[in-house]
Amino acid sequence: MKPLAAIGRDQLMALIDHTSAVIYMRDADGRYLLVNREYERLFDLDREDIVGLTDHDLFPREMADAFRANDLQALAGGIPVQMEEQAPGDDGPRTYITAKFPLIDERGHAYAVAGISTDITQRSRAEAALRESEERFRLLAEHAQDIIFRYRLDPDPGMEYLSRAVETLTGRRAEEFYAEPALIFDCVVPEDRPRLRESWHAARPGTLTVRLVSADGPVWIEQRASAITDDDGRRVAVEGILRDVTERVAAEKERAELEHQLHQADRLDSLGRLAGGIAHDFNNILAVIAGYSDILAEELGPEHPGVGDAEGIKQAAARGSALTRQLLIFSRAEPSRAETLDLNAVAVDMERMLARTLGEDIDLSTALAPDLPPIVMDRGKLEQVLMNAVMNARAAMPAGGRLTIATGADGDFVTLDVTDTGCGMPPEVLARAFEPFYTTRGRGRGTGLGLATAYGVVTGAGGTIGLESAVGAGTRLRVRLPAGAPGEAPPVIAEERPARGGAGRRILVVEDEDAVRDIVCRLLEKAGYRVFSAPDPQEALRMCRAGGLEFDALLSDVIMPGMSGTQLAAALRDDRPGLPVLFMSGYTSGPAPGGQELPPDAPLIRKPFETQTLLSEVHRLLSSRAER
Repeated sequence: MKPLAAIGRDQLMALIDHTSAVIYMRDADGRYLLVNREYERLFDLDREDIVGLTDHDLFPREMADAFRANDLQALAGGIPVQMEEQAPGDDGPRTYITAKFPLIDERGHAYAVAGISTDITQRSRAEAALRESEERFRLLAEHAQDIIFRYRLDPDPGMEYLSRAVETLTGRRAEEFYAEPALIFDCVVPEDRPRLRESWHAARPGTLTVRLVSADGPVWIEQRASAITDDDGRRVAVEGILRDVTERVAAEKERAELEHQLHQADRLDSLGRLAGGIAHDFNNILAVIAGYSDILAEELGPEHPGVGDAEGIKQAAARGSALTRQLLIFSRAEPSRAETLDLNAVAVDMERMLARTLGEDIDLSTALAPDLPPIVMDRGKLEQVLMNAVMNARAAMPAGGRLTIATGADGDFVTLDVTDTGCGMPPEVLARAFEPFYTTRGRGRGTGLGLATAYGVVTGAGGTIGLESAVGAGTRLRVRLPAGAPGEAPPVIAEERPARGGAGRRILVVEDEDAVRDIVCRLLEKAGYRVFSAPDPQEALRMCRAGGLEFDALLSDVIMPGMSGTQLAAALRDDRPGLPVLFMSGYTSGPAPGGQELPPDAPLIRKPFETQTLLSEVHRLLSSRAER
């Protein structure tokens, strides 16, 4: 092997020509003495053309000045130096890591400088791109509405990163959280702090909702986080985002409340249908009781000692009918029937029932103004308004109190006041008292429809309704209803003796309840009518069409299985135009089954009805036909 000193120039040039680095040598004046082939390739010059030139001959002035300054640093120091240098390239400036060292002669003078430059452009560009990406991420994180965080768990807990969004939600600068590791937990409401701590130390922190304390009150925050582990699988940090979901939580709560209100409304509707069905059946029973009591009283005669008992039975049936009416009021299933009313009389009638309903710890009294003008509205709706007001007052006096029902006159209006000594309402509750579904009684204790329904009833009658209340000072509900004409009084219905002009006239009675059908037929027969009966509309049609039955009027129940009374009447009138029809029912509400309204010329009597009422209506029906 040849010693190193024996290596010739050609061999040395072959060595430096086959390296990927740029190698060159310049004298003390900066003139090129030597360059390798990589230099030639990069700058597309032959070495023979380069030798003797300086960097100022080859490169832009600023770049050449930088190269010369670095050369002088190596020459002056007498030791190798390293730096980054920029040089032109086909795709723009390229970056090199350059090592320069002086060449020393035997006298110790630096006569030249040699340089080895390695192209690090790709690495430099990658590092620049990384820095740019990190800056974009930092800006994105700093301007994000969500809180982005990284919290160190081990070895010593502390906040490693927290975006600026935390300032908006907590009012504290991000730097404060770096200084105080526990501050982030102090910003969470006390009840939620254990859950947040447990989540951050869990293997899977996942999704969690907690409340932060802010100047405007609690803010709902949803966490989405992941655990960070080291090479040994040990949890060392947790990172993720904290998002303000207050509006979403409020919307979900509102939706749940609306679903609950809808469920309550469905339950109320179901209760109304159930109450209506019970009322229908109960009124059928009461009609039978009232009818038999009338027959018994008539057969006993006015001097018989048992007449009083029969009258007591009839009065009990009347009280049962009143209870049924109250059931329909509660269920809101009673159809509207405007009539002329004495407000004082309604209040007195309701007082008797309310006294039993309210309980002994409520002192109920009335203050009724004399000589009130009449009002015109549905009695059931008016009773419903009064009932709702009284029940609300009762709820406001859980420990008992005093409740007063007062009437009066106010110009062209009649007033009804319900005043209690209860807990009263704060202004924010008072402002929403008439809103549908708004209630302060809690889940399952109220529908929130009482005052809203009362508002609709009163305004629908042309009146006004309002509340006066203060916390601890009780509540007064005032209703103002239009008064009738001056001097007008509720009509007095003169007693009529049962019309007995039924001789020779024929009535077809259609009723699915056997007991009701039997008593109605007996009452009509005793009044001198010829009576035919059918247990259902289908049998009635068969009797008329196949049997050729002739009759003068139809008396029919409204609601029956298979076909309604209205449908039966329509079918019979196809064959007998102008047939007089009288309906009877224990419950109607709007369209009858089958979608048909009651014919406008067909009156309706409600069960339980007085014998006199039944006979008078039948007589009036036949008389009006005879007059045509």
